[in-house]
Amino acid sequence: MDYLNVGRSGLRVSRACLGTMNFGTEHGLAASDEAEAGRIIGAFIDAGGTFIDTADLYHRGETEEIVGRALKGRREWVVLATKGAMPVGTEGRGLSRRHLTRALDASLRRLGTDYIDLYQCHQWDPATPIEETMATLDGFVRAGKVRYLGCSNFTATQIVESQWAAARVGGAPFVSLQPQYSLIQRVIEAEILPVCARHGIGTVVYGTLGGGVLTGRYRPGETPDPDSRMGRLLGMAGADRWARSLLNDRNLAIAEGLVKVAAEVGAAPAEVALAWVAGRPGVTSVLIGPRSVRQLRENLAAFELVLPEEAVARLDDISLRDLDPMDGTLFHLVPR
Repeated sequence: MDYLNVGRSGLRVSRACLGTMNFGTEHGLAASDEAEAGRIIGAFIDAGGTFIDTADLYHRGETEEIVGRALKGRREWVVLATKGAMPVGTEGRGLSRRHLTRALDASLRRLGTDYIDLYQCHQWDPATPIEETMATLDGFVRAGKVRYLGCSNFTATQIVESQWAAARVGGAPFVSLQPQYSLIQRVIEAEILPVCARHGIGTVVYGTLGGGVLTGRYRPGETPDPDSRMGRLLGMAGADRWARSLLNDRNLAIAEGLVKVAAEVGAAPAEVALAWVAGRPGVTSVLIGPRSVRQLRENLAAFELVLPEEAVARLDDISLRDLDPMDGTLFHLVPR
């Protein structure tokens, strides 16, 4: 496992980041129960992984509780990241001082820890002045409850406004951004990655398998297996549209090209998709979301895969063809 500093900070993390959105039973959809989640976390740490990401929203707080219990006795071995802003149960939402203070204290309680290594704003809040948000977050750092600050799903303009606001209030700036990035979603290359480089922000990218499209499991003209993730989402209220937006002709054509490249280099399509993202300029760490120890090991194999230059060039060409930068699928959670 390789390790990099996050942006222009002293925070050092593993190139693989264990995403925990699948840990919990609140929402089903083949999620991992607590026993399996514990095995995944243990195997990840044993493999040299040091970076674990969660959020208060995941499974209505159940995920944070699972992660907290799994880390008992080895909390100091990992960089623990969580996110706030979304509603959990009867709690409010947003990036106001009132909500973030309540959200952080609740996350600390569920995670069974007295500090968060990386606390992230889950999404932009247009109803709260950004100066209030950055001053509140700086207060968390000064109180010792948080070590570093980050954001998720911010646009380039929102990132710049946040960094300027931090400077105006004399507070700690963001050191990380969590954006979506994959062979089928390259919009961040236009403005977001250059802005992150300019402002010393590292990236922890998610969605690298395109919701499963880049595993090679789905083919043009074929109906998804009912037992597959997309097969379960199709027809589900609130999720059908999201699934169909991923299973469009362009994305499936990219997946077909990926399958061919993967066969030539002797690796699984998912490994190649992850390796391509991990090798992109400006990427600090790559989120993986395994539902089992077997999937974890398959994902980790990608971080040992060195793609030939010719394969990288072909993947670049395949994924840029017919790309409309305004047609990217922006982040939104599948309604549960």
